[in-house]
Amino acid sequence: MTKKTGKILAEFLRFYEDQYGVALFNSMRHEIEGTGAPQTQLLWRKVPLDERIVFSGNLFQYQEDNKKWRNRFGLVPHNYGLVLYENRAAYERQVPPRAIINSAGYKILTSLDQYLELVGNSLPGTTSKSGTAPILKCPTQFPLILWHPSARHYYFCMMTEAEQDKWQAVLQDCIRHCNNGIPEDSKVEGPAFTDAIRMYRQSKELYGTWEMLCGNEVQILTNLVMEELGPELKAELAPRLKGKPQERQRQWIQISDAVYRMVYEQAKARFEAVLSKLQLARPAMEAVIRTDMDQIITSKEHLASKIRGFILPKAEVCVRNHVQPYIPSILEALMVPTSQGFTEVRDVFFKEVTDMNLNVINEGGIDKLGEYMEKLSQLAYHPLKMQSCYEKMEPLRLDGLQQRFDVSSTSVFKQRAQIHMREQMDNAVYTFETLLHQELGKGPSKEELCKSIQRILERVLKKYDYDSSTVRKRFFREALLQITIPFLLKKLAPTCKSELPRFQELIFEDFARFILVENTYEEVVLQTVMKDILQAVKEAAVQRKHNLYRDSMVMHNSDPNLHLLAEGAPIDWGEEYSGSGEDSGSPSIPEAATLSEKRRRAKQVVSVVQDEEAGLPFEAGPEPPSPASPDSVTELRGLLARDLQAESPLPAGPLPNGAPAQESPQLESLQSVAAPEASSPLASPLQQIPPGKAVDLEPPKPSDQETGEQVSNPGGRPPIHTTTEDSAGVQTEF
Repeated sequence: MTKKTGKILAEFLRFYEDQYGVALFNSMRHEIEGTGAPQTQLLWRKVPLDERIVFSGNLFQYQEDNKKWRNRFGLVPHNYGLVLYENRAAYERQVPPRAIINSAGYKILTSLDQYLELVGNSLPGTTSKSGTAPILKCPTQFPLILWHPSARHYYFCMMTEAEQDKWQAVLQDCIRHCNNGIPEDSKVEGPAFTDAIRMYRQSKELYGTWEMLCGNEVQILTNLVMEELGPELKAELAPRLKGKPQERQRQWIQISDAVYRMVYEQAKARFEAVLSKLQLARPAMEAVIRTDMDQIITSKEHLASKIRGFILPKAEVCVRNHVQPYIPSILEALMVPTSQGFTEVRDVFFKEVTDMNLNVINEGGIDKLGEYMEKLSQLAYHPLKMQSCYEKMEPLRLDGLQQRFDVSSTSVFKQRAQIHMREQMDNAVYTFETLLHQELGKGPSKEELCKSIQRILERVLKKYDYDSSTVRKRFFREALLQITIPFLLKKLAPTCKSELPRFQELIFEDFARFILVENTYEEVVLQTVMKDILQAVKEAAVQRKHNLYRDSMVMHNSDPNLHLLAEGAPIDWGEEYSGSGEDSGSPSIPEAATLSEKRRRAKQVVSVVQDEEAGLPFEAGPEPPSPASPDSVTELRGLLARDLQAESPLPAGPLPNGAPAQESPQLESLQSVAAPEASSPLASPLQQIPPGKAVDLEPPKPSDQETGEQVSNPGGRPPIHTTTEDSAGVQTEF
């Protein structure tokens, strides 16, 4: 297995090294030529709301080691890694969490039947007969199961349907965030990685969208290996599993998870080594590009013209017969739910601001404004209030087109559109905040303030309409390319791909790191269909029902001073107005602490999602007793037993799928967590507080990592555990 994994990684990393030079050249060329996107009308938040907690509350979790359901206090910080504590008191005492779950690549299941069907399909010949005990029983009627094709599964249940709906929305937001791709400011490493993934899979005759292109680079790479390794492993081990069907299913899940984590470790080490080598070589590569930019561009254009002469006749026939007739149908299928979703974003924003304006009139005016604006500033990160927007994308179907164009799942398009919705909502809210803050400097009366809020709302909505139109049109173009280009490449491969090596001689050896025949070939194919896609989107913009601006309508920045306002310090509504940052639900802190420190700490423990009927943000009523387990304890055999024993001490490496650390027999309540290690080769080791050692009572501040890790406490106090910051982002689709 290790040898096979090493072979797959070595092959992929060759693609990555090739694509790195191309991505570096493209990035530097784009920077020099300065071709950018249209000027946006809305402002965007340069400093994220990184001190918020999205959600917290109680839920039951199934413990696989002792087959028991246990009550847990769950918390979702701003980085969307679900953190599970023994209870709320353990969180407030700063006891290390029992598990931190990175949900990239997971699916949420809301019924045991859904889960049992997936489990039954994952291992042929293990479908349980009717009447036999299933692999899992839930003590309530409201389960939530996090399912992954390779990594471990997580089982939760709630006491009411309302709690299930709330947790489902929150966890779906976690998945959406963790699947959201490498940050857009990664101009070289990100494109190089996604292009390498695509090229590698195409070399294996795998075209089309890939559902498991999610998580950070190491997670995606692990998924890539498991895609190839999984079937071989299943064929080899499935016949050896013993016991009843449900026991064999349980064994297979444990084996798959153990392999997944071992592959992750190997992939992480190999990827970081290659990335370090490329980063060391980058200055020399940049020097060559700066010196020879014109010659490289000329060489690439010459190569493209030769490939175009060979490819164009075949590609145009293929586009005309197999793609062009279907573009309007694909576009219509995408546009209807997407336009409904963006309209819903507009409506939710309008409703929230209008309600706030009514509250200002009826409940104390400016004195309560800080409290209202504090809530409004977090609107885009409120999973429940945004849920109605996200749900508009769920009906997206491509029907017969999905099979024709080899689209494995529409989830990549749904999630991308939902991410755009959240970004546009936050941009609208932030623009409104900025304009309102400017207006407050004039000292308006209550009546003047209400008129100003209405005027600013109308102003922001006009900007939102323009920006959302631009974002949607770009999304439609990208989605159409993602659907049609792999299809065209697959159609053309039998007659064209074998001829590509002869074009290699047209590339000067000095430029071979920055120009690749395969990439240039794909660009030529893209150009053959791009005209039809642009025309289709342009025609759609004329249709009133989609609320799109025509391309001929260019709205120049009508507020030249608006973007200057965004250059100032972030607005702290809680500190400037009414001191609403101090919340009664925050833990006690020393009286000597400054007011700003109190507010900072209070913000860390106030959920974005609050129970409107509860007295405190965290309160969900008294903790109900843990239900008894429906299953008996069974021994894990062979590899599984050894694997779990190895987890008992604090592990040296990360558990990428958020597996919990094993309980200490000496002190069960002090639970150490194995979180994904930083991608930096200089990651610091995890440290554990010795039993009985005093800890800081300040609630832990979540880190900025995408992997759900915590950071050490500031001010030199003893840390619970430390990690270096992970440079890896999260990834969805290419």
